[in-house]
Amino acid sequence: MEKITNNYETIFVVDTSIGEEAVAGVVEKFKTMIAKSCSVESVDEWGKRRLAYPIEDRTEGYYTLVNFTAEPDFIKELDRVYNITDGILRTITIKK
Repeated sequence: MEKITNNYETIFVVDTSIGEEAVAGVVEKFKTMIAKSCSVESVDEWGKRRLAYPIEDRTEGYYTLVNFTAEPDFIKELDRVYNITDGILRTITIKK
């Protein structure tokens, strides 16, 4: 039986107050996690940008956009890891 896969897009915002090395580590962690379990189409690091509104008293965040193809079960695991990772301000994952 063929595995069901869907196209997804995720954006995550990392708190820049944790330091440049820590931000790079968090971004690399998620890029590696997604690449191991999925077929990555593109990764766009938008870099440090001003937030539209303050989140946890922060006004800047490091944005990263990843387009990938994955099984639906992977999205639950990705959200779980987002929620337990220090330094993540906001995330969104959508099915294209």
